[in-house]
Amino acid sequence: MLENPIMYEGIFKIAKNLKISYVSQSTLHLQGKLKEFASQNKIDESIFKAMLSKMGISNQEFEKDIKTMSEGQKKKVLIAKSISESAHLYIWDEPLNYIDILTRIQIEEAILKYKPTIVFVEHDEAFIRNVATKVLEITK
Repeated sequence: MLENPIMYEGIFKIAKNLKISYVSQSTLHLQGKLKEFASQNKIDESIFKAMLSKMGISNQEFEKDIKTMSEGQKKKVLIAKSISESAHLYIWDEPLNYIDILTRIQIEEAILKYKPTIVFVEHDEAFIRNVATKVLEITK
């Protein structure tokens, strides 16, 4: 239970055809081959695999069960899925967990280049400083 809960009141409306892409903090739900994952999530397999390749996932990894991948590789799967989706809003929960520095830089460059609307939770202060246009800091 929160010590000082934030009390609020109001109406939350979502546009009728709003498309949201979400990257969860957890990777526990990931399983199956990448081809099946792309199909289940209705994303273009070639774009998805191209994103994974750019993030350092080799073609040999494409045939592995996602469940057997490292946490960093699983996070790359979630980010590649999100990037492959055409969305109005991207919500990423700690996207840089387990991500290597090279991939972090690539993600940062892509955000700066394409300027998607992203709401994210992150602890990497340099990343936040470089990509965020507005920051809401939550402290205890």
